[in-house]
Amino acid sequence: MTPAKRIEQRLKRLQAHLKQENPVLVEVVARYRDLDKVAQKMGLMQAGESYATQISWWPMISVLGTFSAGKSSFINTFLDLELQHTGNQAVDDKFTVLTFSPDGTAHTLPGLALDGDPRFPFYQISEEIERVSAGEGAKIDSYLQMKVAPSEKLRGRILIDSPGFDADEQRKSTLKITDHIIELSDLVLVFFDARHPEPGAMQDTLEHLVRGAQRRNDSSKFLFILNQIDSSAREDNLEDIVASWQKALVQSGMTTGSCYNLFNAKLAVPVENEAVWARYVAKCTADYQALTARMAGVNTERAYRVIGALEALTNEIEQQAVPALQAALRRWRRDVLIWDGILLSALVVAAGVLSVSLGWWAGLSFNPPWSGLIAAEAMPTFLASGLALLPGLLCLLVFLVLHYWVRGWVRRYVASSLSAIETSGNIRAAFYRSTGLLRSIFQRAPKGWGRTARKRLAVLRDATDKFVQQLNDRFTNPSGRDKTSASD
Repeated sequence: MTPAKRIEQRLKRLQAHLKQENPVLVEVVARYRDLDKVAQKMGLMQAGESYATQISWWPMISVLGTFSAGKSSFINTFLDLELQHTGNQAVDDKFTVLTFSPDGTAHTLPGLALDGDPRFPFYQISEEIERVSAGEGAKIDSYLQMKVAPSEKLRGRILIDSPGFDADEQRKSTLKITDHIIELSDLVLVFFDARHPEPGAMQDTLEHLVRGAQRRNDSSKFLFILNQIDSSAREDNLEDIVASWQKALVQSGMTTGSCYNLFNAKLAVPVENEAVWARYVAKCTADYQALTARMAGVNTERAYRVIGALEALTNEIEQQAVPALQAALRRWRRDVLIWDGILLSALVVAAGVLSVSLGWWAGLSFNPPWSGLIAAEAMPTFLASGLALLPGLLCLLVFLVLHYWVRGWVRRYVASSLSAIETSGNIRAAFYRSTGLLRSIFQRAPKGWGRTARKRLAVLRDATDKFVQQLNDRFTNPSGRDKTSASD
């Protein structure tokens, strides 16, 4: 099966699922395919790829953070199930994907269940792991597992528990999966241990999560949780610990995202001072309710996020990828013409020096050896003209060979600077497509970009507006009128 057919089947299965879960998004998948066609013609994307597979169509909440910060205990409390192993040691060093079980029982499935199923956001993640750590892709079961559980809080969404950042020696592969999870998640819960709030214990998490969040345009999805705050109840110094923790976040450059303070009431031991304990319980209860309210809203946020991603990708192609390609083409054309001029001048000078050294000039008249041969043999005019033009034709041939060599050399040089450009699609591959052998250096528009492509993107923008209106109709009614009577 070709990659193109494989991606078509994958998207058809996705549409069949969405038809039951969220019918509004079924048509959105088709619009993603329209965007794929534009990107594929430009070379930003290969035939077997789709922007639709680069996002998660299921609402996704990831739980990340430091080792022994209480991530698994929080998940068990949230689901009201003893599903995840807990303890002070690294009892579970895998990423665990938690999904809903319709048969009322819990099961644990290997990582292959995720890697080989295109309905899940970890489809073929083993290939990505292999790229960053040779030989590790085959060990997918060492990194991932899936647990299905009969909790209504998992219905229609995915919850991911992660190993601690300082608990895994296979660091490159772990961080690759972490980056993938962060990219797809609607909410990222970052847990810290209130028993060790100092910056040293938080260094790994701050380095990879917090500083990475700064560069994102969706950094508001990061929720920072100082867990196990009951450990400070005896000294009653919660405010000092929270201040120290938030200071570490700010010093790392994190100025967005919400902060919460929690502890596990089932495991906590109340202190003797009832007033202090009541204050801790009240704080924990309020923050827990606010946190779970955000988690409950991911289904709605996901629908808007999927549609918003379609519009963002559309804008990125027209406003970032195309201008970047046009700038690269201008640079390529300019440098090729400069080198053409240099080589042509050098070729003319070399031909002149060679002809003079061979005595092919009689004063200012060009008199090569074959001119007398042409006259003596009384050749037909067209043969004589062709022989007379032979030196010029040879020079032209040499120039064309040098010209295409220069095209290729400048092409590779310019392309090397494009890999650092962050945009939707493979900008480097698109540049190579726009500078092929059959493309003139004077063509200013990138390959596949023109009136038809612009029109398609305009249609996609209109479509996203309509999709947003359809979602709004499900959740809002600004006029306050009864929908039934309004339709009569």
